[in-house]
Formats: sequence, structure tokens, C-alpha cells
Amino acid sequence: MTTTSNTPENTGHNTTDKIKSAASKASEQAKTGAQGVADAVSSEAAGYANQAKETTAEEVKSVASALRSAAQDLRSGSPQERTFSQIAESLADASDAVRNKDLSEMVGDLNRFAKKNPLVFLGGAVLVGFAATRFAKATSESRQDHNDNQAGYRTSAATGSTGGMSATETSSMPAPRTTMGENT
Repeated sequence: MTTTSNTPENTGHNTTDKIKSAASKASEQAKTGAQGVADAVSSEAAGYANQAKETTAEEVKSVASALRSAAQDLRSGSPQERTFSQIAESLADASDAVRNKDLSEMVGDLNRFAKKNPLVFLGGAVLVGFAATRFAKATSESRQDHNDNQAGYRTSAATGSTGGMSATETSSMPAPRTTMGENT
């Protein structure tokens, strides 16, 4: 028969085991919590990506529709009409593909295309970058012009000025001298 006594050695060993067990439980809880947060973030990101995908598909579809309208306005059978119609059809197909594919499929397709055609991919990336930069610049200039116009309106509205001089500005100016009929 063996008995365990509460010697300092046994008490220290039990305390170490309890600390290890508590640390292990805390670690598991932290991992579970982190996994839950990661899942929530991933789900929300997927929602945003799907929303962006739908928006992109709608924009491409509207461009295709505009090209179809432009093609109908052109002379039937002309090279321009055929070109616009082909581009419109291609854009409509791309819109449907974007809408119907999963995001991971689209990324995989893009990776395969980039591996097969690296120069075309890089050239396209450069063009997209230029277009995005021009769009961002035009948007920021438009906002700045809009803000400047509103700031000017607020200043004019606050002073009651319509672009001319205020009453205090005109009263402090010397009267104009006339020379008609005066002998100098």
C-alpha cells in the first residue's frame, strides 16, 4: 500500500500539472475563439467579394448594352457595327461568367491565364492600373471642385455677397475725382 504525502515535492508537482492543464485549456479556448473570429471575417469578406462580383457583372452588362445600342445606330454590316457587336457579345459572355463562377474558380482561372500568357497578363495589369489611377484622379478632382464650389457658396452666403464688394469695402474707398468742368 502506497500513500502519498503532502511533501513539498508532491505539492509542487501537482501545482505544475494544474498550471499546465489550465494553460492547455486556455490555449484551446483561444484557438477556438480565434478560429471563430477568422471564420466570421472570412464569411464577411466573401460577402463583400460576392457583392463586388455582382456589381462588376452588372457594370460589364451595362457596357455591353451600351455597345449594342451603339452598334444598332451604325450602318448595318459596316466594320464598326460588326466590331461593336462582337465586343458587346464578348462582354455579355464575360458578365455571365463572372456572375456564374465562384470566386475561387475565377482566381484559379486568372492564375492559369497568367502562367500561360505572362506578357499579356502583365500588360493587362498595367492597363487596369492606369485606368484605376485615372478614375481615382478624376474622382478626387471632381470632389475637390465640388467642395471648392460649396466652400465659395458658403462664404458668399455668409457675407451676403454676390461677388461684388461689401458695403464696408466701398465706404472705405476714396471718392473718384472728376475732372470735367474743373480748371486745374
